[in-house]
Amino acid sequence: MGKNKNIERFHASRKAHEAFFGRLLALLAALLTCAVLCAPAAADVPSLKGKRIGISVAGTEHYWDLKAYKGQIDEVKRLGGTPIAMDGGRKDSQQIAQLQALIADKPDAIIEQLGTAVVLEPWLKKIREAGIPLFTVDTASPSSINVTTSDNFYIGEQLALKLVSDLHGEGNILVFNGFYGVSVMAMRYDQLREVLKWYPKIRIIQPELVDVIPNTVQDAYSQVSELLSKYPAGTLQAIWAGWDIPQVGATQAVDAADRLEIKTYAVDGSPDFVALVKNPNSSATAVVAQQPYLIGKTAVDNVARYLAGDRTLPPATYVPSILVSKDNAAQAQKTLGQADTK
Repeated sequence: MGKNKNIERFHASRKAHEAFFGRLLALLAALLTCAVLCAPAAADVPSLKGKRIGISVAGTEHYWDLKAYKGQIDEVKRLGGTPIAMDGGRKDSQQIAQLQALIADKPDAIIEQLGTAVVLEPWLKKIREAGIPLFTVDTASPSSINVTTSDNFYIGEQLALKLVSDLHGEGNILVFNGFYGVSVMAMRYDQLREVLKWYPKIRIIQPELVDVIPNTVQDAYSQVSELLSKYPAGTLQAIWAGWDIPQVGATQAVDAADRLEIKTYAVDGSPDFVALVKNPNSSATAVVAQQPYLIGKTAVDNVARYLAGDRTLPPATYVPSILVSKDNAAQAQKTLGQADTK
């Protein structure tokens, strides 16, 4: 009888080990796949000499937008091509008119950056129908050959888990949700919601805040200042935003009110917000910082490879991001090439 029990325990142990190693191998395979598909390729980039590349951006008034836009222009020039760069001024109608002009001009390829996906999609489809290769930056579109972006699913999850950990799974939070029509913002917000499903003691205060453009910082400051009087000390634990320009204003409001029990979280990594995260006396707690210049450059590199005949590009190229907190903000500033490296 004892011998049979030993045999049963042996088989159970072997099955457990087999299951463990099976999961380990699956994880390693997934990591290898991500290493191949997610990281920008380091191989030599073909020339764009004689090529004209259209570049359409929703707007350039914010750090991320401008850096990604400049990365595209600089890289087209570096590779010997001619950029046809157009700034939509954060007006859908203006960007659409510019896309129409680019279609009529028939450049060798077009790169489109950001904007309201549902509004732009009919025109992105027309670009492909005109036989012009379309690439996008931070715009998820079925018409795009390749989108160069950060992994915004992971960004949303990573930031949400950081918030949950800091709050020990309990508290009330304010959420900015003014740009759900922008695909990357929707991804980040949806991942926040997905994580919070498993932490029912964290509650999003309703109604959600609406971030605006322009006057983003000032408007966020006003909204949060008003709500701080409504929610006294101990009743509000965090503020979340899908980008960090509104969080500059929100954080300034929290700091001015000396409500440092409230923690603020954001995405993008603009120098102003990274500096706030670095400041030990600020409520800014974490930001997932992207590398917008590298994202723009990588999009152009993908265009160059495609025009040289490469048809192996994945539908998405992911450029790594960095979770910045109080612990690593100083080093992150150096890694991101931001001016304040003290």
